[in-house]
Amino acid sequence: MSSPGQTSLRSRAARGTVVNAGFSFAVSLIGLIRGIAVASFLTAGDYGLWGLIAAVFVTLLWLAAVGFDDKYIQQDHPDQEVAFQIAFTLQTFLCLAFMLLVIIAVPLFALAYGTSEIIGPGLALGLAAPAIALQTPMWIFWRRMDFVRQRVLQIWDPVVSLVVTLGLAAAGMDLWALVVGTLAGSWSAAIVAVRASPYRLRFRYEPGALREYASFSWPLLLGSASIVLVTQLPLLVASRAEGLATVGAIALAGNISVFANRVDEIVTQTLYPAVCRVRDRADLLFESFVKSNRLALLWAAPCGAGVALFAPDLVDFVIGDQWKFAVVLIQVFGLTAAMNQIGFNWTAYYRALGRTRPIAVANAVLVIAVAAIALPLLADRGVDGFAVGMAIATAIFVGVRLVYVARLFPTLAIAKHVARALAPVVPAVLAVLAVRLAEGGGRRTPAQAIAELAVFVVLVPAATLVFERRLLTEALGYLRAPDSAGALGLSPDRAGDAGAVGQPGQPA
Repeated sequence: MSSPGQTSLRSRAARGTVVNAGFSFAVSLIGLIRGIAVASFLTAGDYGLWGLIAAVFVTLLWLAAVGFDDKYIQQDHPDQEVAFQIAFTLQTFLCLAFMLLVIIAVPLFALAYGTSEIIGPGLALGLAAPAIALQTPMWIFWRRMDFVRQRVLQIWDPVVSLVVTLGLAAAGMDLWALVVGTLAGSWSAAIVAVRASPYRLRFRYEPGALREYASFSWPLLLGSASIVLVTQLPLLVASRAEGLATVGAIALAGNISVFANRVDEIVTQTLYPAVCRVRDRADLLFESFVKSNRLALLWAAPCGAGVALFAPDLVDFVIGDQWKFAVVLIQVFGLTAAMNQIGFNWTAYYRALGRTRPIAVANAVLVIAVAAIALPLLADRGVDGFAVGMAIATAIFVGVRLVYVARLFPTLAIAKHVARALAPVVPAVLAVLAVRLAEGGGRRTPAQAIAELAVFVVLVPAATLVFERRLLTEALGYLRAPDSAGALGLSPDRAGDAGAVGQPGQPA
C-alpha cells in the first residue's frame, strides 16, 4: 500500500499532467491557429522568410538553453531564495550573452541563407532576451510542482502573441506582424512573472555555483547544438537549392506536427521535479516511466495518424492549393512526431540522476543521420525526399534512445509496451480507410472530410477506454486522491519529497 507521501507525489504529478495537458493543448491550438491564419495572409515566399527568421531565433535560443532551469529544479540548496537568486543571476548573464549572439549571428545567417531580408526582423527579435531572464520566477512554481500557477503565468505569452499577430497581419503588416506579436507575448509573460515571484529578484553568487551548473549543463548544451544543426542544415539546403517555398513547407509541416510533439513537454515538464525527488528509488522510476510513456502515446499516436489521414483535406479545404506540394511532408512529419514519442522522456530520468552525457550522444547521432540521409534526399528529391529522409533519421534516433532506456530499465519489454500504447488508434484508422474505400475515388467534399474526422474523433477515445481502462482508472484515482503535502508539514519547496518512501504500485 502506498504511503501518504507517495500518494501525495503521485497525485501532484497526476494533477500536474492534467494541467500541463490542458495548457499544452491550448498552446498547440493557439500556435496552429496562428500558423494557419498567418499562412492565409502571407504568400509561400513570405512565410518561408518567417520560417528562416524563426529558425534563426529558435536556433540561438536552443544554444542559450543550456539546462540552467533543469539544474535549478535538481538542486537541494538549504536556502531556496538564495538558490533562486543564483539561478536568476546566471540566467540573466546568459540572456545578455544571447543578445550579443543575436547581433553577431543574424547577419551571418543572412549571408548563409543568401537573403538580407531577415536581418531587421531577426535583430528585433533579440529584444525578447531580457524578457526571457525576467521569466525565471516561473521556475519556482515548476520546482514546487505548482503547475496551475506556472501555466497561468505562461499562457500570457501565446495568447497575447496570437491577438497581436492576427490583428497586425489583418492590418497588412505581413512579416512584421509576426515579429511584433512574438515580442509582445514574451514581454507580457515577463511582466506577470516578475509580479508573481515569491522571491526577491536580486543578483547573488556563491563560489562554485557556475562550476556546478556548468558540469551538469555542458552535455545539454551539446545536445542543443545538435538540435540546432538538425533544424538549420535542412533550411540551408532548402533555401539554396529549392527556394523559399520549400523552406515555408518545412516550417508549415513542423508547425502542424508540433501538435503531436507537445506531449513530450506535457509529461516531461510534469514528471521531472517528481523524478528528481525519487531518483534513489529504481522501482518508482521504472513505474513512472512505463505509465507516463503509455499515456503519452495515447495522445501522440492519434495526433500523428490524424495528420497523416487528413493533411490533404487541410490543404484542399483550409489553407489552399499553394501548399499541395507539401502534403506528403506534412503527413510524414505527423507520423514521425508520433514515433518520436516512444521513450521520449528518457532525458528526465538521466538528468535527475545527473548523467547528462547520453543525451549529447543521442542527439549527435541524429545530426549524423540527418546530414547523411535527409539532406542528400532533400537536394535530390525535394520535399518528398526530405520527408523520407527525416523518417529514417528519426527511426535511428529513437533506436539509440531505446538503447539507453534499456540500460536504465533492463526489464522493460519495449515492443510490447509500444504495441499496447498504439492499439487504441488502429480501429479509428481502419474505420476511416474503410469509409474512403466505400466512397470510391471521386472528388472529395468538405462534408466527407468532416464526417470522416468525426468518425476518427469518436472511435479513438472509445477504443482507448476499451484497451487502457485500467491505466486511465488509476490515473483518475490519483486525481481524486487528497494531496497530503500539507498534512506532512512540508514546505512548498519540499512538498512531495516524502514520495521517496513506501512501496510502488504495480504497473497497470
